[in-house]
Amino acid sequence: MEHMNEFVETNWVMILMWFFLLGMIINSFLKSTFDISPQQAVLLMSHESGGLVLDVREDSEYQSGHIKDSIHIPLSALKSRMSELDKYKDKNIILGCRSGSRSGRACGLLKKKGFEKVHNLRGGVLAWENDNLPMNKG
Repeated sequence: MEHMNEFVETNWVMILMWFFLLGMIINSFLKSTFDISPQQAVLLMSHESGGLVLDVREDSEYQSGHIKDSIHIPLSALKSRMSELDKYKDKNIILGCRSGSRSGRACGLLKKKGFEKVHNLRGGVLAWENDNLPMNKG
């Protein structure tokens, strides 16, 4: 036991870092946002009617090109416009932005409001375009 106390006293920073990393790992496993590829998104959209593709980019980004039939609500307005999405609460919602970062944050907001089937488009609209999937301009 004496050696244990000595170890803790001399390595307390390392022990704190270890617990921090362990917490981060556990958090990542508990995180319920599900990233999907553009191909997985297409399959999900074709197999379930009533789902939604939600684009959370800014207006100018959306106008330059967006996924066909997507709904546009910028991330900055999502909290105030959340009620527009209530009818999709039990449906699959695929969230996209330019690269997948903002849409990941939007997934978290939706999960906090009780949306269960939220999916982050991995790589965002850039990945969608790189896979030559249909886009609407303007």
